[in-house]
Amino acid sequence: KMASGALDIESYVGRTIHVVTCDGRNIIGNLKGFDQKTNIILDECHERVFSPDAPVEQVPLGLYIVRGDNIAIIGEVDEEVDAELDLSAIMAEPLAAVVH
Repeated sequence: KMASGALDIESYVGRTIHVVTCDGRNIIGNLKGFDQKTNIILDECHERVFSPDAPVEQVPLGLYIVRGDNIAIIGEVDEEVDAELDLSAIMAEPLAAVVH
């Protein structure tokens, strides 16, 4: 039996998604697959690192696996809107980690 929400994640396979992890990281990439524990495989991905003192830094990660128990949010990226963002003009506090 697949994890709850697995059918929703399946609709994102082959699409660009944004993952917010429980430790506050922002990872964007092409969803290649997932398993019953919602571990996901992202290709051509990068992390967006936010800072209040500097523009957004994009760190290339390539092929990347994110453990399901470290995923807070998954959402599809509107690539047209994303391409119009001027990341060099965006400064922000990084997200805090999820506290249980």
